[in-house]
Amino acid sequence: VGICLICVYRVRHLPASGEVGRWAWIGLFMAELWFSFYWIVTQFVRWNPIYRYTFKHRLSQIYKKEVLPGVDIMVCTADPVIEPPIMVINTVLSVMAYDYPPQKLSIYLSDDGGSEITFYALLQASRFSKHWLPFCKKYRVQPRSPAVYFSTTTVAQPFHDPLMATHWSSIKKLYEDMKKRIDNITELGQISDELRQEHRGFREWDLVSSKRDHQTILQILIDGRDPKVVDADDEGQPLPTLVYLAREKRPQYHHNFKAGALNALIRVSSRISNGPIILNVDCDMYSNNSESVRDALCFFMDEEKGHEIAYVQYPQTFENITKNDIYSSSQRVFYGVELAALDANGGPCYVGTGCFHRRESLCGKKYKKECKVEWKTQNSGKVKESARVLEQTCRVLASCTYEENTQWGKEMGVLYGYPVEDVITGLSIQCRGWKSIYFRPEKKGFIGVAPTTLLQSLVQHKRWSEGDFQIFLSKYCPLVYGHKKIPLQLQISYCCSLLWAPNCLATLYYLVFPSLCIIRGISLFPKLRSLSVLPFAYIIIAKYGYSIVEFLWCGGTLQGWWNDQRMWVFQRSTSYLFGFSETILKMLGFSNSGFVVTAKMADENVSQRHQQEVIEFGAPSPMFKVLATLALINLFSFVGGINKVIIDSKTQVLDQLALQILLCGLLVLINLPVYQGLFFRKDKGRMPTSVTYQSIILAIFAHLVALY
Repeated sequence: VGICLICVYRVRHLPASGEVGRWAWIGLFMAELWFSFYWIVTQFVRWNPIYRYTFKHRLSQIYKKEVLPGVDIMVCTADPVIEPPIMVINTVLSVMAYDYPPQKLSIYLSDDGGSEITFYALLQASRFSKHWLPFCKKYRVQPRSPAVYFSTTTVAQPFHDPLMATHWSSIKKLYEDMKKRIDNITELGQISDELRQEHRGFREWDLVSSKRDHQTILQILIDGRDPKVVDADDEGQPLPTLVYLAREKRPQYHHNFKAGALNALIRVSSRISNGPIILNVDCDMYSNNSESVRDALCFFMDEEKGHEIAYVQYPQTFENITKNDIYSSSQRVFYGVELAALDANGGPCYVGTGCFHRRESLCGKKYKKECKVEWKTQNSGKVKESARVLEQTCRVLASCTYEENTQWGKEMGVLYGYPVEDVITGLSIQCRGWKSIYFRPEKKGFIGVAPTTLLQSLVQHKRWSEGDFQIFLSKYCPLVYGHKKIPLQLQISYCCSLLWAPNCLATLYYLVFPSLCIIRGISLFPKLRSLSVLPFAYIIIAKYGYSIVEFLWCGGTLQGWWNDQRMWVFQRSTSYLFGFSETILKMLGFSNSGFVVTAKMADENVSQRHQQEVIEFGAPSPMFKVLATLALINLFSFVGGINKVIIDSKTQVLDQLALQILLCGLLVLINLPVYQGLFFRKDKGRMPTSVTYQSIILAIFAHLVALY
């Protein structure tokens, strides 16, 4: 009703042709129509959120461990500099230590950097796992990432078992020794000839010319397939299979980034272990809950609905989030409300990590009612060849030419052609008739690393918004591709994120034109004493009152909500703007999309400022020029508006321009960190001098244009 009343006001008070401010008024009306439309779309991901619970003890009662399905876990890394090997192997060790029959687990590491340092780190992890896994299971250690566990416990803590203190100290020493060896090699940047003798796999790098030009490197470091010859831990128990893969890279072939790496892993794993369930996690996202596999299987193995489920998506959570989440990286409302409502509307989207897949659905199979699996008679179809033979025969599955003239990347596996390969893959699976599940357990399943600088966050959102908008404009648009395949409410729910990018146009208009019109005294909102101001006031109070309650319900703070609003403005005016522009340019043939790996480690000073919740600028990015210019435009307009109110107090300027000045003042408050970075900070995280000068010139120029 409030929206309709605002529309009526805009139409009834439209300035006459030739009157000053007519086009500014029409532009603002168009922006408000877009906001109204988008608000309606967002309600589809709020109407009926559902939250699920599992009963793992029933799984054990119904299925013995011998008949539990095999689970293939896939970890992807791309650059040993941006994604340090010690972080990668902590993720690997955490998933190796699941409370699940080890002979049913197979862990695959895809190294798209083709780094022998990463291979060395994984080799060290395979040896350490013989001590770490029995320690975890004997003392029920949580979490099972060694780095996280040892950073949160000390020998001074009162252990219930006297022997545990001794065991804890010895395991910690083994871990620290391993970490030191890996860090030394990482810093050195190469493997010595002496270390190369430790494993035959290092010979593969004698043939590597660069990380973008090398043969397939496949090494089975632990072979857990055959119980008779299986590698054992310190307690004599079998270890999970552990495989290293660096797929073939050649300059003349496009490798399709993470999507291509996952498809290579899917094919290689189908020959080695062929687990019916696949879990993929990012290399920085360690397992925080050793029961996550059993939780997921409660859905897949449910006797009534399990056969319909293609994937179970866990939320992304992060360990380096500050109290008030300065960059709004946790996306509390998205994971707390929106994905749960998507689940109710037909199934959540696939978000690229922390997701358990049914192998056959991921490989392109359409859902049929008769495809119900009898888990008690299910055979994983393990190949009987030796590890040496498999290393040779599986190489072709990860070659550059294997996918030529096949459906891989089109109908099979993770789909290609979009920066957000996860969203399009999940949508295509749902359109083949499968259902998906969103599971948000009380104990977090996976914990990763969030961006620690503003630029990292903005670039990440730029990639997401660009990829989502490309999907909306393609044949995979849910309203077209999903027609009669998925429910209408799910089609519209997808549009909530697919339309992130075009939000930039209406937002930029609202950020710029009302402020510039203050200088010329052009009123674009009702007078303060007019009844027409009530719909505007109601919508402001209702919308943001609901937003605050929703954010607090999701576990946030008031300051966190304010930071979230700031990032909302920053993302829409930069990330979405650049994502929108590049999508249009790509459609016109002027631009190509790439994949940017977000840095997982930060400089010590950067990390310190992040912990203190000080926004990091530092880099001379075009995004910062836009932010700074918009902030200064609003600052100049706000000062000019206050000046106009003081000077022209008798002409009721305040009554006419009150809402515009209020909007401008709120934008000034939101941009306070930008002003600090421009003029007051002296640390390396301040706004670069070149950005400061350029933004001042651009803001002054904008005001001159508005005046004349």
